[in-house]
Amino acid sequence: MKHLVLISLFISLAAMLIKAQTVNFDNYFIDKTMRIDYYHIGDSKSEIITLDKIYKYGTWGGSLKNLIDNFNNGKYYFKIYDAASKTLIYSKGFDSYFGEYKTSDDGLNGIKKTYHESAIIPYPKQKIIFAVEMRGKDNLLSEIYRSEINPDDLLIIKDTVSDKNVKVIASLKSGDPHIKVDVVILAEGYTAAEEKKFRNDLASFTKIFFNQEPYKSNKDKFNVYGVFKPSEESGVDEPDHNSFKKTILKATFYSLGSERYLLTEDNKTMRDLAANVPYDAIYIMVNSKRYGGGGIYNLYCTFTADNQWHDYLFLHEFGHSFAGLADEYYTSDVSYNDFYPKGIEPVEPNITALLDKTNIKWKKNLTNGIEIPTPWEKEVFDSTDLAWQKIRREQNNKIAELKRNNAPEADVKKLQDEYDAKDREHQKWIDKYFQKSKFHNMVGAFEGAGYASKGIYRPMLDCIMFSKGKKPFCNVCEEAIKRMIDYYSE
Repeated sequence: MKHLVLISLFISLAAMLIKAQTVNFDNYFIDKTMRIDYYHIGDSKSEIITLDKIYKYGTWGGSLKNLIDNFNNGKYYFKIYDAASKTLIYSKGFDSYFGEYKTSDDGLNGIKKTYHESAIIPYPKQKIIFAVEMRGKDNLLSEIYRSEINPDDLLIIKDTVSDKNVKVIASLKSGDPHIKVDVVILAEGYTAAEEKKFRNDLASFTKIFFNQEPYKSNKDKFNVYGVFKPSEESGVDEPDHNSFKKTILKATFYSLGSERYLLTEDNKTMRDLAANVPYDAIYIMVNSKRYGGGGIYNLYCTFTADNQWHDYLFLHEFGHSFAGLADEYYTSDVSYNDFYPKGIEPVEPNITALLDKTNIKWKKNLTNGIEIPTPWEKEVFDSTDLAWQKIRREQNNKIAELKRNNAPEADVKKLQDEYDAKDREHQKWIDKYFQKSKFHNMVGAFEGAGYASKGIYRPMLDCIMFSKGKKPFCNVCEEAIKRMIDYYSE
């Protein structure tokens, strides 16, 4: 415990020192964007970074005031230092596809993979040091890469984003990108003939976004853009259905082996498309009816536009990618191993290992007099939900088998409709079960979160980061999102 207290004190002091720094944007940057592309290579035991290309384009989309990231979230940080004075002038925490791959079976078995990543920063006036740090199992950061970059280097690529096949649609325009959260929604799996559908979907999901708190009360702090480039084919890759499509971003279900996990590894194309507008956050809207999505902190999120749970997917995945919120569910299958090591406090704001019950990270939100940990009605929930997860897997496997065997469309639809109905009924049971609980709408520490049934706790019984449906974020998640909105819009 003594070591935990010392580590906690060290982190707090480091954060205070960083926070005390004030960086004058005009001293170090111009109002343009630098994109640093690099390769992230390795497995669970080793990783290296190699520089790829550097780009200069467009107006800087981020804040001119908040240049140092003090959220202490994400498995990685990139940090930018002024080369001459060694002053830290910009930083950002993030998660990555590679960081998730490390915890997969392949990563643990020593199979090395390469992922393409980017750091987006304001364009520096003078030489900089670009450094990348990663968290060890103790969640402390250590540097794994460092290189000097000269902004006047002749090999920096300029004016690369013009593409006559790209259309930009302003879905919401509130003002200066420097004091707004700039969200770009990229089209994936929409053909040229489906441009109207993309525009309608863009308008629909913009409305969904601002019907949800805390976005609703902060609508004037956002700009939302749609970027449309047609795909050759409609839809997206579904390897378990033996279905592959030619799409712009090459997104695919079954990412990291999870049937509902929908990601792209084509970082370069994604960044090229997003660069058509100033952006702080990237959505990828996938033209599919299948349930699926994904969200990686300060990278991007995906969601399918036509699933019965599309509202939930849209909001849940953005909670991951924008505010660094953790998944609060724990009964569903995932492809990670030891994602939150035992005895280490997670960095995400909405889950805790409860190592110090008297100083829980959402202490100020706790319901007066609530017991910590909070002894909720977990046994009945677990048995019912685990039984449903078994049925869900069986149903999805049957649907996949029918599709692989080119079964009649009517047979597939019948089974899919049956599954969707059962899914809705199960979610109704969850909602009613929590509403009847004596802890309904209370903030405590409820065991079961972050893919772990034991040892990880969430703030409230239910939240859009826990279960599907139209519902609010819990108090803690909502506050975390609001802090991020303020960071970009001050």
